[in-house]
Amino acid sequence: MKEFTIDTGQEGRRLDKFIRGVLNDAPSSFIYKMLRKKNILLNDKRADGSELIRSGDTVRFYLSDETFDSFSGSSAVFSFDASMMPPIVYEDDDILIVDKPAGMLTQQTRPNDITLNEILLAYVKKENRTYSTFVPSVCNRLDRNTSGLVTFAKTYRGARYLSQAFKMRTVRKYYVCVVNGVINTDLKLTGKLVKDTDKNKVTVTKTGKGSDIVTVIHPICDNTKQTLLEVELVTGKTHQIRAHLAHVGHPIIGDSKYGDVRINDQFKRSFGICHQMLSCVKMIFPDDDMLAISGRCIDIGIPVDYKKVM
Repeated sequence: MKEFTIDTGQEGRRLDKFIRGVLNDAPSSFIYKMLRKKNILLNDKRADGSELIRSGDTVRFYLSDETFDSFSGSSAVFSFDASMMPPIVYEDDDILIVDKPAGMLTQQTRPNDITLNEILLAYVKKENRTYSTFVPSVCNRLDRNTSGLVTFAKTYRGARYLSQAFKMRTVRKYYVCVVNGVINTDLKLTGKLVKDTDKNKVTVTKTGKGSDIVTVIHPICDNTKQTLLEVELVTGKTHQIRAHLAHVGHPIIGDSKYGDVRINDQFKRSFGICHQMLSCVKMIFPDDDMLAISGRCIDIGIPVDYKKVM
């Protein structure tokens, strides 16, 4: 028999989803069969899986060790390696925020990819005793060659807060970037964005079909040829900042997909810039009295190489 006591990080989750977190390799048919046969009990009572669990509840699995072990395989694909871990800029019981370097994938595109998500899973598995009852995950994505803040939910409570906040756009996200040309006034850019999934590329137009996008830009400084911008991402679509700035004639330096090849080559030779100069540097989180992150501003500042280029 295996017993789990629910902590505050799991509170409010459906029982069947909790069970799937424990028996992550078990088919749904097996889980519901075990509930019907009372081989899985909530507070020593029969349950159907739809119940919302609360802090202090107990979930007992009356399964053989062999059966339990066969269905509870770990989702982490490798042991924690501290040398691969990006800088942690914020951590509490529910949420982890790191500064992802350019060149690192956020999530897998192929089964064997070692990504930020796998690195953080291994970190949480090593540090967090409740890992087996919830599969932590990154909650916002950055392109491989974009650096900056990535959030990671360590608990169900953290995942619910971040998921809702990003979905409702109540997290304010700010980026900095270096663009070609001079911009000397604040601008609110609007337009339509259409994604070509096959080419993994988007097109921005002023009007027509596509998703509505809003990008707010504020110039920080310029060197008469390039401008360092602060960008508030209001709508958050694929490649939005990169494509939107290119559309208005100010491509991001180092952007191989939407940028200027000649200028990119110049910056590669002069400064060793091999990725787009775009970084998510600040997030302001909505108020929620239950979580430590609520109402906080996480700000990592302008990257050193951006200052050097300017």
